[in-house]
Amino acid sequence: MVFSMNKKIGFILAMVLIAFLVMGTASAGLFDFLGGGGHSTAKVANNDSNLIVGFDAEFPPYGFSDGKGGYQGFDLDLAQEVCNRNNWTLVKQPIDWDAKDAELNSGTIDCIWNGFTINGRENDYTWSKPYIDNKQVVVVKADSGINSLADLKGKTVETQKDSSALAALKGDNKTLADTFSKLVEVADYNTGIMDLKSGACDAVALDIGVAQYQVNSANNTGSLKILNDSISSEQYGIGFKKGNTDLENKVQKTLDEMFADGTVTRIAQNYTTYGVPGSLIQK
Repeated sequence: MVFSMNKKIGFILAMVLIAFLVMGTASAGLFDFLGGGGHSTAKVANNDSNLIVGFDAEFPPYGFSDGKGGYQGFDLDLAQEVCNRNNWTLVKQPIDWDAKDAELNSGTIDCIWNGFTINGRENDYTWSKPYIDNKQVVVVKADSGINSLADLKGKTVETQKDSSALAALKGDNKTLADTFSKLVEVADYNTGIMDLKSGACDAVALDIGVAQYQVNSANNTGSLKILNDSISSEQYGIGFKKGNTDLENKVQKTLDEMFADGTVTRIAQNYTTYGVPGSLIQK
């Protein structure tokens, strides 16, 4: 009788244990599904077989969403080819542009490769050679009556936080910005273009490549235009953590080979509508 009772107690305890295990697994899965799993967005561990590229995921044509859950862009295509030639795995890591330095210095990314302006940051990073000549321009509505930079007097102009256009308008072109009614900083250029189309602002100051992408977008065909006058010009490079010359040398050597054999030019042709081929700094 005692033996039988012990068996029953053992059976009951086993069933309770199984129930707790099942409930724990299910609740953990539900927790992750609802977004509570803290590790669900964990970044890939950095090692010698990976090249982790930090980029702004809303900065076409250099890095942007492919609409299928992934990312594409001229700089990402270059990075992929560099990785292919070095037997590395490319990790495309979207970052908050304001946090780019923290990401780089902590080692969660290896470099910033995303239409990254050298000018004014020469001493902040270990740089590759410049490979793109870029201009800062202004996009307005095609029927706005704004045809020159002078026409922006009294207008509301938006640009992205920590962007080259913002630096130019607060620096060498501050006299131009002083004529605006307002200079507004937004999180990204997509927001600026949406504000322009809705009438929340009169113009958006941005990089020529991004401007051409927006103007030529199917959603914007004929409704937007780029002013002929540019705000400033600059050069793009790849930014590595200051002092990381070993990785910079490896990437630069591969890029030099890609320029020499025509690969860079061939990749740039995929972004002709954004003006990338004409912006290349030929080696």
